[in-house]
Amino acid sequence: MSDSSKTPLLDHIQGPSDLQNIQSEDLPALATEIRKTLINSLSNTGGHLGPNLGVVELSIAMHRVFNSPEDKFLFDVSHQGYVHKMLTGRAKEIGTIRQYEGLNGFLLRSESEHDCYGAGHAGTAVSAALGMCSARDLKGADNHVVAVAGDAAFTCGPTLEALNNIADTTERCIIVLNDNEWSIDKNVGALAKYFNTLQTHPAYNDIRERAASLVEKVAGPGARKFVHKVERNAKNMLLPNVLFEKFGLRYYGPIDGHDLPSLIKSLEYLKEKDEPVILHIITEKGRGYQPALDKPGKFHGLGPYNVEDGSTASGAPTFSELFGRAITDFAKEDPKITAITAAMPGGTKLETFKAELNERYFDVGIAEEHAALFACGHASEGLKPFLAIYSTFMQRAYDMIIHDMALQSLPVRLCMDRGGLSGDDGPTHHGLFDIGYLRHVPGLVHMQPKDEDEFIDMLWTMANYEEGPIAIRYPRGNGPGTPIKDKPALLTIGEAEVIQEGTDVCLIPLGTMMELALESKAALEAKGYSVTLINPRWIKPLDARTITTLAAKARVVCTFEDHVLFNGFGLSIIELLHDEVIDTPVERIGWPDEFIEHGKPEILREKHGVTSANAVDKILTHLGEK
Repeated sequence: MSDSSKTPLLDHIQGPSDLQNIQSEDLPALATEIRKTLINSLSNTGGHLGPNLGVVELSIAMHRVFNSPEDKFLFDVSHQGYVHKMLTGRAKEIGTIRQYEGLNGFLLRSESEHDCYGAGHAGTAVSAALGMCSARDLKGADNHVVAVAGDAAFTCGPTLEALNNIADTTERCIIVLNDNEWSIDKNVGALAKYFNTLQTHPAYNDIRERAASLVEKVAGPGARKFVHKVERNAKNMLLPNVLFEKFGLRYYGPIDGHDLPSLIKSLEYLKEKDEPVILHIITEKGRGYQPALDKPGKFHGLGPYNVEDGSTASGAPTFSELFGRAITDFAKEDPKITAITAAMPGGTKLETFKAELNERYFDVGIAEEHAALFACGHASEGLKPFLAIYSTFMQRAYDMIIHDMALQSLPVRLCMDRGGLSGDDGPTHHGLFDIGYLRHVPGLVHMQPKDEDEFIDMLWTMANYEEGPIAIRYPRGNGPGTPIKDKPALLTIGEAEVIQEGTDVCLIPLGTMMELALESKAALEAKGYSVTLINPRWIKPLDARTITTLAAKARVVCTFEDHVLFNGFGLSIIELLHDEVIDTPVERIGWPDEFIEHGKPEILREKHGVTSANAVDKILTHLGEK
């Protein structure tokens, strides 16, 4: 491109077709531009920096070889789709990513025709891609489907289930294994070790070189098939059996995932294959930015940071940090306590437990279902497993919670981080459904603390509870700053805390929604109303006696929850009062029956009426002005 030295190359890309106009020798410069743009932009917005720095060359090569949106690209997980967004006409908007009304931090079908499949949870791309291939074949179409899956995604059950079906379903499917040895944290397990073997075995490159040389020497029909056979048999003799070829996929690689010419040549070759194929590429998570290379776990996904050194603002301990510290301290006194996570020691802050009590710490990879069953095994043998998984990811273990934990009354301790709105991460990560999917499970105890001190008391209560599964939900970020006692208190299951008694209004805020209730209380008292304030603590079992007694005295009840209203905490209060034939009207503050978009919590709360002002307005419709 003649003016490439004067005008940023990204300025010329309004869509994937514009990439074809850039000279091959200018593509490395484009990659550098993209990395610089990402590093600078995400320093203001936060986001998944490390994963996207690792797929810059791959994204360029894919759009150079294939034709989106006719050809379909799926990313597993789609947080590594920022570069794809930039190459499909959204480069100028990258500074709005994860901001309210800006670009979503994941692929989103409603955002662009180039986002054929959106996902914020791992392990979905290969299955969905196979479904698209099958649909294409049924329709008689001829487009390509390319699934990009990180090595951690291959620890997911759905990925392995899809691999089991590929050869019987389609003759054309391309999978790119993006191998950087990390998911959110360092990958674990047999598959991670297997991929490393493929990368490092000294015989492998020599095998491929000899096979390529043989192609040049052998003439006549069938030579290529013969070479493939020799190559495949040699690999099986000198390496562990190549997993993917046992599933019926032709395996290619590993190759350098940052070598653009090799990537382009490989993809051009594979697009002509009439068989399912997998291309194994080796990439660096955080490539091009030293702080991200030094701390790939931190830079997987983070808030705003200083570009110069990658530092981030620090403050009071988050609920996650308090959890990691408390569970570790409890475990030092109780040898039965174990800690389990699904590839997120950093996010859940079990890294503290790992560092100090590694023999009782277990990371099972991105395999929430297995994590839940593994915890059941611990509980069945008398241990006290704490299973720490984000609320949005615990959905994946739902069957195990019912069938294995609750049905057998196994005391697994479910610690659901990010219970409530997750802000900038958007609808795939909001923990707005766990009350609804847990409150009807027989025998399961569920709770939420109003502050840091009560949080530690609840964790201590969980550590000493042996009757069956027990769950706690707690929000992302910090609490109100309540000091923590020297020694935790053992709470009585199902006993609420009555903060204040009144006669006109009964406010029942769940967890950290206490802040909104206190604001509502002050506004109502300023108008001359008498207010009851209850901290319920327990989602299940409810303190039926306390709630019904005080609700019956009030003229109106108002509940507050950081959860969808459908099948939520407020509905459980309505059901309770109905069953007790108490006709006090109930107003509810919470999230509507829709997937909530991404943005700062304060913006989203204002938009959707999760505010004290809305609560007061609803309450006054029953009371009128004094």
